[in-house]
Amino acid sequence: MLRFRRSELFFSAYFIYMIGVAWFRPIAPEIRTLVVTLNLSLILWFFLFAWANKQRGFVMLDHVRDFYPLPLILLAFREVGWMALPHTSRAFELYWVKWDRVLLGDWGLRRAVESLGPVIPNILEFSYLLVYGIPVYLVAVFYHHRKRERLDDAYSILLFGTLTTYALYPLFPSEPPRSVFPTADLPMMSSLRLLNLWIVGGYGIHTSVFPSGHSAAAFSAAFAVMKLLPEKPWPGRILLILATLIAVATVYGRYHFAADTVAGLFMALLALTVTAGWRRL
Repeated sequence: MLRFRRSELFFSAYFIYMIGVAWFRPIAPEIRTLVVTLNLSLILWFFLFAWANKQRGFVMLDHVRDFYPLPLILLAFREVGWMALPHTSRAFELYWVKWDRVLLGDWGLRRAVESLGPVIPNILEFSYLLVYGIPVYLVAVFYHHRKRERLDDAYSILLFGTLTTYALYPLFPSEPPRSVFPTADLPMMSSLRLLNLWIVGGYGIHTSVFPSGHSAAAFSAAFAVMKLLPEKPWPGRILLILATLIAVATVYGRYHFAADTVAGLFMALLALTVTAGWRRL
């Protein structure tokens, strides 16, 4: 009997969707071939793991299934980046930046962040840097507290919020405010900011910034730990604080528009709500 995990079903749905996007999107033929071949291979891999479950004696493989979603999240992000097309319009960015300038200027967000000099900007940049380790932290929390049987449910929240966000990118072609408005609304410069700019400059994608994947992933992970590990509240609270700092960092640092960040939070709340019914099945 095949025993799929929810994480494998989420990835299968996403990779099938990306095959459809690649098939109909005017991208290079070699990219289309790569997406189709790679994604079908991954889905067959899921079938293999679903067959080789622990009831058949494959106990070690059962633990492998706890960890291989981590690199697949990165692959999912990179893959949607392959779908990028030249942006012929700045309509989204020109509309969203108006809200940012109200938030940063009129409502005083920039003044508040810079009120202690470089202290808060550096905290925000460091928080933004930590987002890449959040999925690893989520797995470590459930292992540390000996609750790995809840890990797949946690993945269902994280992956719904994150992969659904990535799936929306081809529908909202856009670039980050630091690229579209490179001399406007600039944050305080620091070594941590230079590091973050180097990472997003070298490993970022150009498909879209809406919704914010950073915001969606951070809040989804926080909600997952808070919901599924209620007897140990502090790991979830720490993640929620970190997610909030990341959300502020995305706007202040001009990595995202405020609209992106709010939409990312919405995707995380949607993930928490929708997957609640599935976890009762």
